[in-house]
Amino acid sequence: MELSVQAKIEQLVDYIMKHCLWQFHSRAWDREKQNEGILSKTTQLLCDEPVEKETPADKCYWADAVLLAEGFQEKYAWLKSMSKEEIKEVMQGLKERMEFLTIRGSLNEELKDPRY
Repeated sequence: MELSVQAKIEQLVDYIMKHCLWQFHSRAWDREKQNEGILSKTTQLLCDEPVEKETPADKCYWADAVLLAEGFQEKYAWLKSMSKEEIKEVMQGLKERMEFLTIRGSLNEELKDPRY
């Protein structure tokens, strides 16, 4: 049985929640930068596209993305049968879901404290 895009996204969210500490930065803007940096580079790796590693931040996000891409590929065989466009769709949905769970939908008021 073919999984829906949403089911695939939720499997990837579950993996991140159980295996990745980068989702727990204490400020919303840190979480936004981490989500964008790591998930965009993970997408590039999964699609065999070049990954920018010019800045120290790029290198840090790339290192996390390598581990994430390897974990996804090892655990979720359905990735192998997907086109690049399908992978990008799932990864965009994953990014949106992570932003909701870790930023917009979070009850942690410290994320939005301007003095923090």
